Formats: sequence, structure tokens, C-alpha cells
Amino acid sequence: MTKTIFDLHSPHPEPSTFVAFAENHLDRQSEHRPDDCLEAALKHPGAHFLAFSGAKLIVKHDAKIIDPLFAPYELAGLEPTLDEAILLGYLPNGEPRLAVPSGLTEETVPEPFKIADARMLYRQQMLPEELLGQFAQGSSLIVWNANNRFCGRCGGPMDGAAGGYRRVCTACGHMVFPRTDPVVIMLTIDIERDLCLLGRSPHFAPGMYSCLAGFVEPGETIENAVRRETQEEAGIRIGRVRYHASQPWPLPHSLMIGCYAEAKSTAIRRDEQELEDVRWFTRAETEAMLERTTGIADTGDEHIPPPKGAIAHQLMRDWLAWPERS
Repeated sequence: MTKTIFDLHSPHPEPSTFVAFAENHLDRQSEHRPDDCLEAALKHPGAHFLAFSGAKLIVKHDAKIIDPLFAPYELAGLEPTLDEAILLGYLPNGEPRLAVPSGLTEETVPEPFKIADARMLYRQQMLPEELLGQFAQGSSLIVWNANNRFCGRCGGPMDGAAGGYRRVCTACGHMVFPRTDPVVIMLTIDIERDLCLLGRSPHFAPGMYSCLAGFVEPGETIENAVRRETQEEAGIRIGRVRYHASQPWPLPHSLMIGCYAEAKSTAIRRDEQELEDVRWFTRAETEAMLERTTGIADTGDEHIPPPKGAIAHQLMRDWLAWPERS
């Protein structure tokens, strides 16, 4: 059988499909939106909305259902700001899917509604994967639009356009577009000793260890960002870097770029301001960590993994699975 550039040796054909927030198949039509696309979507009889309190999602919640979708007639009690709604895209049947900011807060939200943030939604598996991906898109765009009300060039007020996919200054005409912040997250591997490098940040849950990560800086490649961040945080020199998977991360608008990094040194020099601990883990220790699915360390010396659905969890799991596919 002929090999091509796309025949890569990995545990899965597309590892990004195994992480949270990744499944979203709306037809966004983001490059081909008429000026009145939002108005037309609002009038569509089949339109449904995701309602947001800031970056958080409002859901209908009781003992039997968790429903994040609102028909237009259901929005009245949510204090929606319809002129700031965002057209996310269209279902295959042509139904528009929109995001709308709400005036409700944790203190004012009535029953049977509940406000949930991104971590709660995916850790508690409150939504199916497709809706979780739509939430990520909506949350990022709601925050971006709210944070760009005034022009960075002249200070004039900005209006939304293209259904929330563009903002235009009413004074000088300057246009801005939604942003995505690239973040590298890497599992560093010591090939000779068959170990992986994990660290813990002060804000992690007790006992949790995860992959190192950091923002890609201007003028920097993904590979060099992996090398720089690993050197800065752990003092480990990196050789080869291999991309593995990515994950939209709506906190508020990052793209996690998951990589494997080849360790060229082994002595750890931890950045004490960034990390509480960094250490090498054996394959057996990593496997035992991933088997602890509760997310709670039972004893002080137990280690727990990042939650299932986080790209760091997938990087660790796929490292363990790699030899099984050899």
C-alpha cells in the first residue's frame, strides 16, 4: 500500500475529536454574510438561541433535563439584548443558531434556570459534544464583542457587523475581527528512560499534575514556543517537536495546540513562580494516575490527572497507547 504524507503513526486518525469543545459542525458562512444576516436569522421561525451571562451559559435545568436551547418566545424572562446577538451559523436544515447576552446573573437567575461555566459544562458532561462546541464558539464571540466596544485606533464607538463576526468603528471605519490566542501544551518525553514530564500549578486541584503550557509569542513558531516554555518552566532542553491535537478553549478564546516534545536533557530546574512542582513520571505511574477518574486525590501522596476532555489528559493517554499500535 502506498504511503502518503497523511499516513502518520498515532493511536487515532484525528486525536482532536477526543477532546471537549471540539465538535461543532455549524455552517458558519463567516466569509459570506450579507449585512442583514442577523436580522434575517432573528426572524427565522426555527431559530434557537444559546443565552449567556457573561462567558457562562444559561440552561434550563431540573432533575430530568438540561436544555441550553431557547426558542425566541422563551427569551423574554432572560433579559436578552437581541441587538447584540451573534449568528453562530446554520444547521443542515437551515435553522439559525445564535448566541445572545442576557442580563441575568448568579444572584438574579430564577428557577428552573442555572448558570454554568465552561469547566462545569464539560467536567459534568452537561451537554452533548455538538452543543458543547457551539457553546465554546458562542462564549468566545460574546466575550470578544463585549471587550471591543471602542476603537483601539481612535477611541470611537464600534458597531457589530456580519452577525457578530466583525466590528467597525463608527468614527474612522477601522475594522477588527474575532481573535484566537494560540497556546502550546506539551507532553515532554524522555525517550531513553521512557518517562514523561508533568507539573502542577498552584491553582490546580490537590494532587493534580498536567502538561506544561504557555502562550505562543508574536513572531514565534509553535515548535519554538514548545522549546522556550519547557526551558523556562522546567529547565529542560527540547529537540524534536511533534504536533498531535488541538482544542478550542473558551476561557475566553484560546486554541490549545497539543504537542509531544523530545527531552534532550533531564535535570529539572523549576520556575518557582509558575509551578509548585515538576517531575518525571514512569509509564506505570501515568497509567495509574489516569485510572483515578474521580478527580480527587484520596491521600496526600496520590496524583490525579487533568479531567477527561482536557487535551492534557488526551496527550497523556495517547502516549501510553502509542506502543500498543506499533
